[in-house]
Amino acid sequence: MAQATEERETTAQGIASGSETRNLQGRQSSELVGDKGRTAIADSVVAKIAGIAAREIPGVHKMGSGGARAFGAIRDRLPVGGEGLAQGIKVEVGKKEAAIDADVVVEYGMSIVDVTQGVRRNVIDRVEGMTGLDVKEVNVYVDDIWTGEEKSDEQPRVS
Repeated sequence: MAQATEERETTAQGIASGSETRNLQGRQSSELVGDKGRTAIADSVVAKIAGIAAREIPGVHKMGSGGARAFGAIRDRLPVGGEGLAQGIKVEVGKKEAAIDADVVVEYGMSIVDVTQGVRRNVIDRVEGMTGLDVKEVNVYVDDIWTGEEKSDEQPRVS
């Protein structure tokens, strides 16, 4: 009980000083303070919004670096968990601003410049529109090109 009170006081002190705070669950969050109260947005929420926004752009095949995609493929086969909407996204969220890094796999034949500009524009629009944060930068890293060939665990029907 005393620990929870101490955590609330620590959080309140952080809010009063205008610094980044951790909520009671220990998750990093952003504070938006208005005349009638404050809103805390967890970094994971910003990362999910950015991940969904990036996937909305034609030409984005998958998100994440090679290792993250391999881990995601294993996670997707498990009966629990589900798709990692924040896969391939890293965020830094301050009091009123955010910076976002996105790792993408682009489909072969698509203009990388057009795809990355579309990702950047859509991520900024969605994050700013949904959170009120000012997105200072979105860095897009093209990690791979998808050629349409998927490796299959299935054996060929004829040899």
